[in-house]
Amino acid sequence: MIRLPLLDENAPEHFPDPRTALIDPNGLLAFGGDLSPHRLTAAYSRGIFPWFNEGEPILWWSPDPRCVFETHALRPNRSLRRALADTSWHVTADRAFRDVMLACAAPRHGQAGTWISHAMVDAYVALHEMNRAHSVEVWDGGQLVGGIYGVSIGRLFCGESMFSARSGGSKLALCALAAWLREWDCPWIDAQVSNPHLLGLGAKEIPRSVFLQNIRTLTSAPFDQQRWRSLADMPAKRLLADGDVNGSNEAQAS
Repeated sequence: MIRLPLLDENAPEHFPDPRTALIDPNGLLAFGGDLSPHRLTAAYSRGIFPWFNEGEPILWWSPDPRCVFETHALRPNRSLRRALADTSWHVTADRAFRDVMLACAAPRHGQAGTWISHAMVDAYVALHEMNRAHSVEVWDGGQLVGGIYGVSIGRLFCGESMFSARSGGSKLALCALAAWLREWDCPWIDAQVSNPHLLGLGAKEIPRSVFLQNIRTLTSAPFDQQRWRSLADMPAKRLLADGDVNGSNEAQAS
């Protein structure tokens, strides 16, 4: 029988030590509580995130190993550049946060449902309105064709989900996110739980102990979240050509 700590409804900052999470299922730490901005911010600051299906109690996780993208290494590869060589797409940030979440929640081939419930959408939109959650959008004219969203605390970005309505949409959104974070000296995108798709995109697994040690510094580092709101539209061709958002010609991943 699995025994989990029940979170105190009146203590949103209190979580068990992530190192006490279960081995099987990997990273399950606690249940209960709520999805208030205060509790979510406290959780992500400690390397903990909610993940549960609609109708279940809120479950909180901190897996070992942890899956992360290193922003300095995450750039458009040759196949993406070839596929979108003639694109007129452009990339924005924080222009359609709720729409990105709803697109991520939409049914996908081979999946029976989604963990992005109405309650999750409302909770993360509330974080977005407090400038703690952000989205990157990929557009073809006025149509949203890809995107990613997540939570930003200090210099750590915690990716939650991404989607493609057109081939390459989510990859381009991920590369654009990495380019902006790289420019702002944010070294990681937390991808939480690894899977073959994420690893194929360039994510890597690191021990939870290393992740927790580093996020103490990253989440407490000064960072102006208003930067997100001031980002201008970026032509996708600039990112595909240079692998960056400032026109530099650094080496690109193959």
